[in-house]
Amino acid sequence: MVGSINLPLDGKIAAYQLTGSPIEVKKRKARDFPRVVYAAAHVVADPLADNDPWLTPAIDWERTLAFRHRLWDLGLGVAEAMDTAQRGMGLGWPEARDLIRRALREARGRDDALIACGAGTDHLTPGPDVTIDTIIRAYEEQIETVEAEGGRIILMASRALAAAAKGPDDYIRVYDRILRQVKEPVIIHWLGEMFDPALEGYWGNDDHIKAMSTCLEVIEANAAKVDGIKISLLSKEKEVAMRRQLPKSVRMYTGDDFNYAELIAGDEQGHSDALLGIFDAIAPAASAAMEALGRQNNNEFFELLDPTVPLSRHIFKAPTRFYKTGVVFLAYLNGLQDHFAMVGGQQSTRSLTHLAELFRLADKARVLADPDLAVSRMKQVLAVNGVQ
Repeated sequence: MVGSINLPLDGKIAAYQLTGSPIEVKKRKARDFPRVVYAAAHVVADPLADNDPWLTPAIDWERTLAFRHRLWDLGLGVAEAMDTAQRGMGLGWPEARDLIRRALREARGRDDALIACGAGTDHLTPGPDVTIDTIIRAYEEQIETVEAEGGRIILMASRALAAAAKGPDDYIRVYDRILRQVKEPVIIHWLGEMFDPALEGYWGNDDHIKAMSTCLEVIEANAAKVDGIKISLLSKEKEVAMRRQLPKSVRMYTGDDFNYAELIAGDEQGHSDALLGIFDAIAPAASAAMEALGRQNNNEFFELLDPTVPLSRHIFKAPTRFYKTGVVFLAYLNGLQDHFAMVGGQQSTRSLTHLAELFRLADKARVLADPDLAVSRMKQVLAVNGVQ
């Protein structure tokens, strides 16, 4: 029988009755989906490590890598060492480098593992001494690490470049130089300032439409070296506008965690593929929806994904950069890790009320894999916070 639980709501405690009916977890293959789909994957912290959580990351490698295998088993690709993995918010380049190497080695042991890895400049501290040439060398260093392991690149946005660039020409110089060198086509990652305030004004302009023109100029000049562009601006209108201007060979990977269902489904002029942090949290629903879309059953596709959108909008609500807490919390509720500890102590970035609403929305979206387990674990979190 589906259970009930008392949860915070509007400053009080209210009973909530679960609806049950979790989406079935079923193995699938990425090649069977009509879209290229990556889930940006989180890392599992090691709660038993004797470290300073705010200063020194400690990672449970066994659980972290097991989670990647779960995504591959569902047919989803892994976008590795991205912001969902707390890159730049607890995970430094030394840890990201280790994560990339370990994940790529795991992927080589399978014949169905789609993976691409984030390469950026986060080992640079932005400042007046950081030049454009310094930034180029930093990108080259991280790209060399990924390519040495046979990995494909997600070219991450650079905080250092955002701080050092004098205008669009500096962005063009950096990206032209890097794209000429990469071994395989990359996914360019344009992460908006709502995800990372340090990236405001990226591409040399605070106006996203004007910035888009610079980005498109870079892509058009290097189309053979660009697999796709992921934009995370939380604006379906801007994504569609850019999608319609891309060269035919270049994919649009939606990073819009507010409107992904309709963007993936597309319209008569095209569709978006996907590279989404929310697909870490709702992987079974994403996998089943992609399979339905492959059968051209759009009704089933939307029936599966539409209920997850309110959950995603809640997880990614402002301050959006704290969304990783909700992603990890769902992994804990679903038994994919034994604790709700995060690298850098980031589990503290969302309130108990926020987590309670996340629980309700996850139930309604059918992404609580085992409702009884989820209730038990939610009660433990409530108890730690003085709610019995």
